[in-house]
Amino acid sequence: MKKCEMLYEGKAKKVYATEDENLVIVDYKDDATAFNGEKKGTIAGKGVVNNVMSNHMFQLLEKQGVPTHFVEQLSERETVVKKVQIVPLEVIIRNISAGSFAKRYGVEEGIVFSQPTIEFSYKNDELGDPLINSYHALALGLATQEEIDKIKEMSFKINEVMKKYFDTLNVILVDFKLEFGKTADGTVVLADEISPDTCRLWDKDTKEKLDKDRFRRDMGGVEEAYQEMFRRLLGETL
Repeated sequence: MKKCEMLYEGKAKKVYATEDENLVIVDYKDDATAFNGEKKGTIAGKGVVNNVMSNHMFQLLEKQGVPTHFVEQLSERETVVKKVQIVPLEVIIRNISAGSFAKRYGVEEGIVFSQPTIEFSYKNDELGDPLINSYHALALGLATQEEIDKIKEMSFKINEVMKKYFDTLNVILVDFKLEFGKTADGTVVLADEISPDTCRLWDKDTKEKLDKDRFRRDMGGVEEAYQEMFRRLLGETL
């Protein structure tokens, strides 16, 4: 499988066409952004961690019956995935209060919810990815009711699988963002990535943050946190 022309370059990844019109190659970068691109930087080795971790998690989820876009890892930074049309809804699942949720509702971080919450935001950088509900999504034609129902069902299942898995790594899954896409035949599949960029991950004993919050909040130890997640996942270091 070889790269052809670059189709897209985002904040964290480049996407290339291949000789197969239904497959693309994703190349993970070390670039880091926060606050809708207002803060920019580099996290050494981030592309490797995010690529390998995403593929590890996608394969785990596939075994639990969750369809994903994953096809094959080519290298530490490159992976072949199914070409999908991204549904312009970012899905946020929260198990514990943190980040924008805590700020928006004036509560402290660390409150464990009796059941997970779900939020949608409109995937639109120019508008700052505003929060919307399913009625807004339908009104804007972002997804059908059937697709929204499927995305909700899949998201809660993904949460259950990931919570149990991260618990075995002594990690708390606080919250995370998901994106979904539609394949050529219209099947809704999990896309994008699952990584310290898209998940809040706390050490179960110390509550130490092992995710992008260290970059967002200038906490230091960013590379070390990503590498620690890599070590817990694979039992090896970068």
